[in-house]
Amino acid sequence: MAGTVGRRVAQGVAVALVVAVAAGGLIAYTYRGEIRDHFLASSFEPTQRVNQIRGEIELSATGDRVFLASQPTIGGRDEFNKWCAGVDHTEEGHVLGCFAERRIRLFEVTDQRLTGVVETTAAHELLHAAWSRMGQEERAELAETLVAEYEARAATDTEFKQRMSVYESLSRSAFANELHSVFGTEVRDLSPALEQHYAKWFEDRSVIVDWYDGYHGVFVELTAEAERLSGELEALRSDIEDRSATYDVAVQQFNADAAEFRERNERYEFSGNKQLFDTLRGELLARQEGLDAVRQEIQADTDRFNALREELVKLNDVSVELNDVLDSTFTPPSSPVEQA
Repeated sequence: MAGTVGRRVAQGVAVALVVAVAAGGLIAYTYRGEIRDHFLASSFEPTQRVNQIRGEIELSATGDRVFLASQPTIGGRDEFNKWCAGVDHTEEGHVLGCFAERRIRLFEVTDQRLTGVVETTAAHELLHAAWSRMGQEERAELAETLVAEYEARAATDTEFKQRMSVYESLSRSAFANELHSVFGTEVRDLSPALEQHYAKWFEDRSVIVDWYDGYHGVFVELTAEAERLSGELEALRSDIEDRSATYDVAVQQFNADAAEFRERNERYEFSGNKQLFDTLRGELLARQEGLDAVRQEIQADTDRFNALREELVKLNDVSVELNDVLDSTFTPPSSPVEQA
């Protein structure tokens, strides 16, 4: 009897162990992604620059784990182009990062005028990494929320609609994937549902948007100033042309009248009427003085036009320079052209 009870106890323990092992296996399977990320993140040794970015974009514990598990690396043009060579970049703008083979790759930008580019790109690619870790049902549900938010915003925000137009050829799911990264890093005010979602990855998402606004604002200001100068130049050019045409006609008429006055004087028409001579001569001198003042005004505005045009050229040079800084495919000339 005692042996029977013992066997039953042993069987009970065995059953409990089986259930425990089965439960452990189920938990491990359910959380296999998180477990994998934990080990990848623990074994990854980030560079000082990567650690700096981690702090600057204020990741949550989950976001930090996914970021490190994606083994982020930062490099110059040669390295970056090798890393991301196989990635199909739909966006027509600058390629500053990629999420390929479950790794985050970033293009280093050191120009102080564009501080925030790498930070924003890191957060953008992190959200692609987060998307890749979602299940199909979770993605589909999130895609509905993202697309609904986009359609509501695009109805009134033409600039954002234009921003996303580079992705219009993508499938709905791929478009939602891009929306997920763009919304999370570039748009300040989102629906409560999306803010709650992004809180999984960032302690304070507004920090990311601040980084984005910082460097994006440089281009916004350049564009606004260039448009202002272009408008001022066009108005000034039109005004100068109109006044110059009027001035030319007035000069031609003055020259004709002055020539006629000289001819009359040479024929001694005013010999008996000095008052008429003085009156006509005074009128001509006043007209000449007035025309000279107009000419000086036109010249001053022409000089101002040329100065504004030079300013616009410099703005364009700055814009080109900054775009070259952000162009990961740009290869500067290796040596100057030799003189013939």
